[in-house]
Amino acid sequence: MESVSQLAKLGLFDARVARYTSYPTAPNFGAGVTEHLHAEWISSIPAGSSISLYLHIPFCRRLCWFCACRTQGTSSDAPVRAFVAVLKSEIALMQARLAPGVRLSRMYWGGGTPTLLPPDLIRELLLAIRDAVPSSPSTEFSVEIDPNEIDAARLDALFEGGMTRVSIGVQDFDPEIQKAIGREQSFELTRRLVDDLRRRGLQGLDADILYGLPHQTRQTVADSVQKLLSLSPDRLAVLGYAHVPALSRRQLMIPTDSIPRPEERLHLFETARDLILWDGYQPVGIDHFARAGDPLAHARACGRLRRSFQGYTDDRSDVLIGLGASAISRFPQGFSQNAPSTTDHIRAIRSGRFSTSRGHVLSDEDRLRGRMIEQLLCDFRISRAQILARFCIRPERLEALFLQCATSFPGVVQITGHGLEITDAGRPLARMIARSFDAYDQSGKTQGAL
Repeated sequence: MESVSQLAKLGLFDARVARYTSYPTAPNFGAGVTEHLHAEWISSIPAGSSISLYLHIPFCRRLCWFCACRTQGTSSDAPVRAFVAVLKSEIALMQARLAPGVRLSRMYWGGGTPTLLPPDLIRELLLAIRDAVPSSPSTEFSVEIDPNEIDAARLDALFEGGMTRVSIGVQDFDPEIQKAIGREQSFELTRRLVDDLRRRGLQGLDADILYGLPHQTRQTVADSVQKLLSLSPDRLAVLGYAHVPALSRRQLMIPTDSIPRPEERLHLFETARDLILWDGYQPVGIDHFARAGDPLAHARACGRLRRSFQGYTDDRSDVLIGLGASAISRFPQGFSQNAPSTTDHIRAIRSGRFSTSRGHVLSDEDRLRGRMIEQLLCDFRISRAQILARFCIRPERLEALFLQCATSFPGVVQITGHGLEITDAGRPLARMIARSFDAYDQSGKTQGAL
């Protein structure tokens, strides 16, 4: 109870803090990055290097009320077919600017619901990607699958195309909670999909569950986590639900009086975390877990864990190109984001240009602060030696930044002979502590710290 009181005094239950899947975070992107700069950055990728791709499919058969992603509902395949044709044109635009010999490191299909694509469109899209960026034996291909929107024919097309990893959003298995968030997905349906995936030779299964949903209690979270653990996923993410109806109007359908209080959210997370750890998983960063031997667990142990738009990754590629409406690309030079509106994105691609609407050109200061934030969220410490070796910063300035952070978070942040460290008791505050290195004001713009 004393530790909860200390976390409360430091503002854990009051703060609204970014997830820091990038630095700067997307709300701080501006109009200075155009389609011309995005094209230049693609052209500057060295010949023979490896890149990663993210494809955003912004369609769902039904819109879940809890979701704040950029998606739109469709009951027919017509807009989906039109969008895939545009995606193929966007891939061609990218291909025309890529240097020879660029190969594919990782590919992630998200959305929306990528698996609403009919089998023929899945094959068409994969063929276009394969022509533009050839795969290698080590390429990882991950797809978000909705158990309500998949069948044998679509699974066949995905496995033929080299799918190696699947991500399943569980949210919660309790029927009352599922109805409250507009996402009905039974445990039996999810289990049948997992069994089918494994029979087909799936290499890796990821799953995520949400805490802070309406009507959730420690008992309902424990029940859902235990059911999920019975499926033996390779990776698990325990993510906090962000209730932001001002940004996602569909969340107005969720009864706010049934949403757990901030203090209870902490207990819900701890309940899920403890069960996952007792089952033998290793903690990865602030909210992910992986089985021993999983590449993500290995990356954490070796100090190679990185923050990504999907949470955490062991991908070492410096380039991630986002395809589709609202998708974000990451280059050594900075970030660029496609037009968030599907209509605007389609119009730009059909006119023969990228739909880049905003982004951010990284400064040396951005890279310094971004790396310190990444180290805190991946390793719960900042290495003094690594920062001084990699960046042009005076030792006395680095120490001043450390001291400012430690002073702001007494008792949970320590300055040591190796650098700056977050204590075990202070780990729930990791995102708030990371924010102390953020030169851009994020207060009140994003979800809560828990």
